[in-house]
Parts: sequence; C-alpha cells; structure tokens
Amino acid sequence: MYLTQGLHRCVQQHPVEVAIRFGGRSRTFAQLGERVARLAGALQSLGMGAGDRVGMLALNSDRYLEYMLGVWWGGGVLNPVNIRWSVPEIVYSLDDCDTRILLADDHFLPLAGDIAASAAHRPTLVYTGERDVPSGMLAYEALIAEAQPVADAFRGGNDLATIMYTGGTTGRPKGVMQSHLNLWSSATSRMAEFRAYAHAISLHAAPLFHTAAMARAVGHFVAGDTHVVLPTFEPRAVLEAIERDRVDEILLVPTMLQAVLEHPDFKRRDLSSLKRIYYGASPIAAGVLDAALAALPGIEFFHAYGLTEASPVVSVNPPANHGPEGRASGLYRSAGRAGYGVTVKIVDATGVEVPRNTVGEIAVRGANVMLGYWNKPEETRQALRDGWLHTGDGAYMDENGYLFIVDRMKDMIVTGGENVYSAEVENVLSRHPAVAQCAVIGIPDARWGEAVHAVVVARSGSDVDEAALREHCRQFIAGYKCPKSIEFREALPLSAAGKILKRDLRAPYWQSQSRQVG
Repeated sequence: MYLTQGLHRCVQQHPVEVAIRFGGRSRTFAQLGERVARLAGALQSLGMGAGDRVGMLALNSDRYLEYMLGVWWGGGVLNPVNIRWSVPEIVYSLDDCDTRILLADDHFLPLAGDIAASAAHRPTLVYTGERDVPSGMLAYEALIAEAQPVADAFRGGNDLATIMYTGGTTGRPKGVMQSHLNLWSSATSRMAEFRAYAHAISLHAAPLFHTAAMARAVGHFVAGDTHVVLPTFEPRAVLEAIERDRVDEILLVPTMLQAVLEHPDFKRRDLSSLKRIYYGASPIAAGVLDAALAALPGIEFFHAYGLTEASPVVSVNPPANHGPEGRASGLYRSAGRAGYGVTVKIVDATGVEVPRNTVGEIAVRGANVMLGYWNKPEETRQALRDGWLHTGDGAYMDENGYLFIVDRMKDMIVTGGENVYSAEVENVLSRHPAVAQCAVIGIPDARWGEAVHAVVVARSGSDVDEAALREHCRQFIAGYKCPKSIEFREALPLSAAGKILKRDLRAPYWQSQSRQVG
C-alpha cells in the first residue's frame, strides 16, 4: 500500500483524462506522471533521501498536489506547513523534524527570509509562485524541466508518509506521524462508505495542509478522479468553480457551507452537477442543514468525525441521517458510526469500556491510527495504549453504535474547524509581564462553533487591557489562536489541589447549550 499507486494506475488506464485543473492550467494524468517523476528527481538532487522531510508553505494549487506525489515518489516525507502559523511556529516545525527543503509560493514570500534565517539549518528554498524567481530561491518549474525523471521509490506500508503538526497540550505543536498504510487505509475506508462516481470531479477549497483535505486528495488519487483546485475558500469562487467545472463533490466545514448558501451569487449559479457535500470539524447546525436541504435538494450530506492521529476519519454519518427522519430522531447531530476497518469504543479513565449511553473517552483501533508523535515518546505512550488511540474526546455511544460527542477531555478548542490547545495560548499570555494567572477556554460562537476566551488575573499595580494582550499574542501565535475575548478577574477558581477549575469558568457560557463543544 503505497500512496503513488493511484497515479500509476491512472497513467496506465486513462492517461488522457484530466487529472488537475488550477487557474488556467489543466494537466492529464500522463502529464502529471511525467512531472511527478521529474520533481522527485529534482528533490533527490537537492539532497532528499529516503525518509527525509520536505516542507511546503503555500496556498492550494496544482503544484501542491504535485508536491505530495513527488515527495512520495522520491521516497521522502511530507511536512505540510500550517499556513496560518507565525514565523516562530513554522520554524519550530521545520527544526523539530529537520526539514531541509521548503517550497513556498507568492503569498508567503514575505516570511521566507525570516524562516530561513531563523531555522537551525537553513532550508533550501524552492519558489512555486507565478512571478520572477526571488533572489536566494530555486525555480520550481526550472527544476522540473532540467531534472531527469526517476523511478518510483515505492515506499509504502508502515514507511512514514507525512508529519502533520497539530496543537500540543504542553504548548508545543506535535508532529503526528502518518504512514502510507495509515492514509491508504483511511482513504479506502471512506471509499467503501461512499457510492463511487466514475471519474468524479472534486473541488478542493479547504486548505491542503490540513489533514482532512490532504487525506481526501489521497482518496481521489486512488479513485482516479479529477481535482479542481482553488487557492483558498471564497464563496463566489466556489460557486463559479462548481458551475464552470461541473463539480460533483466538495468538502466544506459548516461555516463554509453557510457562507456559500448566504452568498448573493448562490441563486444565480448552475449547481446542478453537485451530488455530494462532505463536512467535518463540527456538527452542522439545524438551521444551516435545513437551508442546505431546501436550497440543494437531492444532495448527499456526509459528516465525518476524526482527528489527525487517525489519518483522519474515525466515523461517518451518512446522508440517510440528514433528511427529515434524521432530523426528527436527532441522528443528524451524531458523529456517525465507526468506519470500515476502524474499531471504536468508549472507555473510562482506566481504559475499560463503559456501558452504552454512558459518557467516556473515545478510543480507536485500526490501520488508520498514527505511528506516534515525532520525537515525543512520552506523549506517544499516553496516546497509544495497548493498541488503542485515546482521542481525548468525550462521548457516548447509543445502542446502534452511533457516537454522540459531548465534551473534550483535553483542553482543546475547535474554532472554525481549526484546533486550538488552551495550554499553547496560556503559555503565550503568561509571558506578558502584567499577567499573573490565566486560563483559556472555548465559549459558544454562532459562526465559528467555539471562540477562544481568556480569563486573566493581572499583576497588582499593572495597567493592561484586552487590546494589549491580543497584540502580545499575535507576535507569537497564529491569529485564529489569539483570544477573541478577554475578561479580568481578581482570582481564578481552584480545586483543593490548586488546579484551575476550567469547568467552573465554562459553565456560565455553556449551561444553555445542548452540547458542550461546537
């Protein structure tokens, strides 16, 4: 099970079919295969050996998909850089897994110099943009044109394929190690769940650095589908692409779907080709689902629950639960049932399975479960115990195997589909000289599901306000992680052992909510 197999199959069986459309470019599978083999040769000439990491800091493009396949073809490992991170966060991820080659596009050129200068080992910078090649960078297209195509390294199975950095409970991002088998098994599990469309046209609007979008791209390469790529999510561009390219399916988080439905162009576009919408990151609000069903009759809605450590899908909620019966029964709010090849149970603090309809922690077992965290053996031992991945998500399972997520057992906030760990934000806030104590929690937000909220105890005699603390945070972490609201208190609630009682801080915000996460 190697992640370039789908490309080999497509080149052999339908070489003249369109593989990727991006902007004004369109390439067949035969052309893609040639470019991937040349890119792999170019990367090897720059020093990429078996298992070496190659990063990419870029918006979505056809070149991002080529990067994925080219690195794997040449025997390397992906380090897809979070495009919303600050320079210190990016540098940490490059240094942590010793990434010596970094591809960057026009959008991130202003950061490239600072990143290269700050990294422990200055990476070779490859320019993937559309303008003249900047000084100090190599030209992506020139590298491909000048390189000799190389044979596929055929790394697969338990060989490392990606290191996906996610938030760290101790304030540092963790590198989730996903193997070829992990991603392959997750892709084929999803394919078994979803009725296949012959040569489907799939639209990529969610960011490809994110595990959900990248894993979905893997599945479409396995299936031999056509990829239509947008640089970023923008409602008008999504609507135009669906009409222009006759798109069959798309992945959107609920906030994106809502933005598309509410856009002025929605009723003016021909969306008749659209057959399926996948969504994740959070359950869909009843109002958004009702509006979507009314506006897009006949569309299949699939909700997938997962996490990076599961590569990523754990469970799937099918279209049948999104119609009137699912609305009436409440099944549309569930996270679905365990996917093919995935075993799920709800356990107590000792790892023992609890009775149905009892809240506990979701534990997962299967070929999709990560290899572990890069260079973090203790955190790996905590997450992977006796063959089970302990997710940190609290839920119960009903008599029919449906999962209902009710809370997070680790202090993670999901805002607009992005994971934010409270410890990371707290570590940054605590660096400010005016902050004596702080706690960060997620509070309900109508648009983003949850918003980052900080509770701060200021040092005696200090003079600090919300604006100053938010500006302080922006220097160290991505904007979506910075507190959207800050309140000041004289003291924080503490347990007898001196631990901050975050449940007491959350209670006033969540007491009227039907669920404790967005």
